[in-house]
Amino acid sequence: MWTVFGAVHLIFLVLAGLLSLRGEAFSDTFIYRIWASVDFDGTRVEGPSPWVYPILALVPMAVAYIFGPAPFLFIWVLMIAGLNALAVGKLTSWGRNRKAIPAALWWIGFTTLLAWLGFARVDGLTAPVVLIALCFGVASPFLTSFILSVATWTKVWPAAVVLALFTVVKQRVQVVLAGVLVTAFVLGLALAMNALPLLLNFLLEQGDRGMQLEATFTTPWLWMSVLGIGGARMYMNRDINSMQVDGPGSEVMSVLMQPLLIAAALLVAALVFWALHTGKRNGGADRTALLLFGSLALVTAFVVFNKVGSPQFMVWLAPAVAVGLAHQWKAWRVPATMLICVAVLTFLVYPLFYDALSHNNAVMAAVLTLRNLLLIVLFVWSVRQLFIMGRNPLAIPRHDAGASSAVSVTPAVVESGNAGAGSAEPVTTDPSNKEL
Repeated sequence: MWTVFGAVHLIFLVLAGLLSLRGEAFSDTFIYRIWASVDFDGTRVEGPSPWVYPILALVPMAVAYIFGPAPFLFIWVLMIAGLNALAVGKLTSWGRNRKAIPAALWWIGFTTLLAWLGFARVDGLTAPVVLIALCFGVASPFLTSFILSVATWTKVWPAAVVLALFTVVKQRVQVVLAGVLVTAFVLGLALAMNALPLLLNFLLEQGDRGMQLEATFTTPWLWMSVLGIGGARMYMNRDINSMQVDGPGSEVMSVLMQPLLIAAALLVAALVFWALHTGKRNGGADRTALLLFGSLALVTAFVVFNKVGSPQFMVWLAPAVAVGLAHQWKAWRVPATMLICVAVLTFLVYPLFYDALSHNNAVMAAVLTLRNLLLIVLFVWSVRQLFIMGRNPLAIPRHDAGASSAVSVTPAVVESGNAGAGSAEPVTTDPSNKEL
C-alpha cells in the first residue's frame, strides 16, 4: 500500500518540481499564485477574485508562496501529498488494520485517475481532511465537527458532511460548538487581514453566474448547443474563468438551481433523520452507516443540483466511499465501482478533450452526458440506501459493530434488538463513550 502511495505521489511531486524549476505552475495554481503575490487583494487582479473561496483557502496559498512564485506548485503538491498520507494512515491505522488496506488502495487509485484535479485545486486539500474527519465519525462528534468546519471554511462542500453529522449524532451541541469555535477563529483572521466585509463573498459570488458547461442540469442546453437548436451557445465567462452554456430558459434554470440545491439537501437530511429514528424501531440504527450513506447522499446532491459543475467536484465524492469500504466492503462496492467510472469519464472530459467539448464535439458531449447520468444514479443509490436503513436496518451489514477491526475509529453504540422490536437497549463497545 505504501509503495503504491509513494510511487503515485512521487510522480506528481517530480512533475511539480520540474514545472517549478521552470518557474511555472499548473491549472488553477496559476491563479492561486497570482492571488498570493498581491496579498489576496482582489482589486489588483484581473479575472476571478481570491474571495470566491472561503478565507481559510487562502492560508495554504500563502504557505505555498512563502518562498516566492517559483516553488509554489511543488510546495502545493507537497502539502496535498502530506494530507493524503495522513488520510491513508488514519484510514488503515498506519497499515495495521489490513482489512482497510483495499479501501486505501481504492482511494489512491481514484486520486490517480483524477490526476491534477486532485493535486492542483483547493478541493485536493479538503478531500483528505474530510476523509480523516469521517474516520473519527460519530464516536468523536466534537473533533469530527471541528475538522469538518475547518474544511468548510476552506471549500464549502464539507458543510454537507457537517449536516449529516448533525442529523445522526446525539451530541448535537458538540457539533455546533465546534463549528462556532472554528468560525470565531475565522472572524479573528478576517479582522487581522482587514477583510471582514469580504468574509462571505464566496457565497455572493456564485449568485450571478450562469449554467456551467459540465453541470448535470446543463445537459439539455449542452445538446442544444451541439445540435444548433434555439441559438444555444457555449462561451467563456472570463470574470470567473468558467465555460458556460446559454440558451432558451437557461437564465431561469440558473436562478432556480440555488434554491433547488438547498431544498434537495434539506430533504436528504430529513431522510437521514427519518432513517435514524425509524431504524431504531425496526431493529437498531447504525449511526456510522447513516453518517456515511448520508454524507454520500448529501455531497452527491451538492454536485447533481449545482449549476457549477467543475470537474474537481468529483473529488468530493470519494471520502465517504473510502471510509465506507473500510467498514463494509460489500455494502460499498457499487458506489466504489461507479466512482471509478466517473473518474475515468471525467479525465476524458478534462483535461484530455475539454477543448473538443467546448467546441460542440458530439462524442465528448456524449461522454459528459454519461458521466452526469452516473452521478444521478449515484445520488439515487445513496438515497435508496437511506430508505432501506429506515425500513430494514438489518438488510445492510452493520458498520459500527465491526468498526474497530476495519478502520481506526472508536466504535459507536450498537443499538441492538430483535428485528421488529418496539425499542432497543443501547450496548456500547467502548466504556468511555457510553452516551454514544
